[in-house]
Amino acid sequence: MNTLAENPIKSINVIIQRALEFGMTYGEYRELVQELAIRNSNTGPEKTEALANYTQLNTKRMDRWDKTLRIPNEVVDHVKALKQKMTWLVLTESWCGDASPSLPVMNKLAELTPNLDLKIVLRDEHPELMDLFLTNGTRSIPKVIVLDSLTQKVLGEWGPRSSKATKMVLDYKAEHGQLIPEFKQQLQVFYNKDKGQDILKDLVELLSLE
Repeated sequence: MNTLAENPIKSINVIIQRALEFGMTYGEYRELVQELAIRNSNTGPEKTEALANYTQLNTKRMDRWDKTLRIPNEVVDHVKALKQKMTWLVLTESWCGDASPSLPVMNKLAELTPNLDLKIVLRDEHPELMDLFLTNGTRSIPKVIVLDSLTQKVLGEWGPRSSKATKMVLDYKAEHGQLIPEFKQQLQVFYNKDKGQDILKDLVELLSLE
């Protein structure tokens, strides 16, 4: 069997294809997270009260985003004009706080055109894929892998946070060394006040990749 080092292109394609075969639609992912929230559980091998609580919180957040998120008309027109068939393959977990505002935005965009396919997989079920798309050496999520739907060529990636949120995190780490729960709450306040527009701006830019 070929190793990744011996035949990296073939191996990457195999890893991506396997992930796509397990990919969930947004609706399927939402049903999974809601079921786990009811059972006071979470995705991933580690089951803790904290992760279960985050899963419940994220269910409520995504419910709110699904109902309140509005896409500007100019963005709607831009997305509907997309000619290239793209797939956004997203790595996440039910407890991920940064995924709760971004996944609904991705779904809203994908609903606008048949040329954009959204597939969601769980990070800890696809470690080989995750390790191909690390952020500063870490398995940070959510991570969007942008693919040409016809060739499965990797066109780009995005994540785990939007541009402004990323700057907030880097600035806080530079001053304090690590993120604390209070800062993560501040980040959610930013997401709510921004109403998904920074995430939307970043994601729309992905549609221009070739």
